[in-house]
Amino acid sequence: MRGKHLAKYREIGRKIAFYRKLRNLSQERLSEMIDKSRSYISKIEAENSNMEFSLDVLFDIAEALNIDVAAFFNPIDIEIKGKYLKGE
Repeated sequence: MRGKHLAKYREIGRKIAFYRKLRNLSQERLSEMIDKSRSYISKIEAENSNMEFSLDVLFDIAEALNIDVAAFFNPIDIEIKGKYLKGE
């Protein structure tokens, strides 16, 4: 990754994986929902990711997971209480 925000992208990727699993979605299903490849999602979620992605992609993922996009920028311990979940 060329940018100085690598750790932030990786943290967001971990949160995407967390919420995807919480919603019982596979990477394949999420990728279909946002019109991206499964490998694209895999690269975003990978622990050693060097993947940069746009806000448009992040908004699409949040919408597909039915969560507030703010969930990706706050600690999971707050998020798990359901603050950002939009519906079950």
